[in-house]
Amino acid sequence: MLELLGEANTVALIGLLGGIALGLAARIGRFCTLGAIEDVLYGSDDRRMRMWALAIGVAIIGTHVTMALDGFDASQSAYLDRVWNPAGTIVGGLMFGYGMALSGNCGYGALARLGGGDLRSFVIVIVMGLSAYFVMSGPLAHARVWVFPVETGATKPQGFSQLADAYFGVSPLVTGLVIGALIVAVGLGSADMRRSAKHILWGCVVGLAILSGWIGTYWVAMTGFEPEPIETHSFVAPIGDTIIYVMTASGNTLSFSVGSVVGVMIGAALGSYSKGHFRWEACEDPRELKRQIAGAAIMGPGAILAVGCSVGQGISAFSTLAFSAPVAFIAIFLGASIGLKQLIAGFSPAE
Repeated sequence: MLELLGEANTVALIGLLGGIALGLAARIGRFCTLGAIEDVLYGSDDRRMRMWALAIGVAIIGTHVTMALDGFDASQSAYLDRVWNPAGTIVGGLMFGYGMALSGNCGYGALARLGGGDLRSFVIVIVMGLSAYFVMSGPLAHARVWVFPVETGATKPQGFSQLADAYFGVSPLVTGLVIGALIVAVGLGSADMRRSAKHILWGCVVGLAILSGWIGTYWVAMTGFEPEPIETHSFVAPIGDTIIYVMTASGNTLSFSVGSVVGVMIGAALGSYSKGHFRWEACEDPRELKRQIAGAAIMGPGAILAVGCSVGQGISAFSTLAFSAPVAFIAIFLGASIGLKQLIAGFSPAE
């Protein structure tokens, strides 16, 4: 495959296939970060949050089994190679969650809605991608690094599996299997969830899609001749990468990020058509669009500070058991809760 397609096109294909699975999960399985939080806080239904836990557990187990079989080296991933900055994770997570509530979608959800014909999400996607690059490598990049220093090539464990191995002699496989199994048990901990085959199926699909990214990009990096980053799905900086590729394709190469982003939109479109839900939609209220643009502009920098979004930190980093993952997950949840409460209070009739 590498000789036929080349390294860049191969990782793009791997991202595309995983992205299609994630797009289908969003449109058919209704896998959604903000939707899960809304269901828990205001809908008295925790199945989508349990589906999220199931995806995390499956990704953890799959990743650690793959590591034990030498199919992936988690220490080379950005989540474990970079020295964890707790302040950046907390501030970025809160920003991302709050912006997500204002926009009504995270990056992944916006791509899935765009694939279903929602043109409002096109605006969210563009603003989010540009605002992310604004602080990642644009005018505010130096200020970001000054306030939240970035140090790569970590020499000390930056994940729970590494920590258990280094200080207690417990193999990463055992740590991953135990923690992953516990999280899966939480995901399947309600009778309503166990009776819902759809939630279980699509939760597992999402976890396996994350795993496919790790395995595929690691294989290409170890087998090919050109250097390729070892990564899996995340949906903020990769949206910016895709925007840049669209503008510079003649002098640029494909990447896993571009394949992943396009894959989600294709999968979402296929899922929407299969359910008869595809339809073009636009924003009819300028105030709503203003709120969504503001939310997207907050989400982009938030994800850069947190080194990942609700998928990037909430599942991908979790699969490696990085220190940052549970902290980011909680911060995103709290930020979204604040934003949702503000929106609901703002639309409540005055007493």
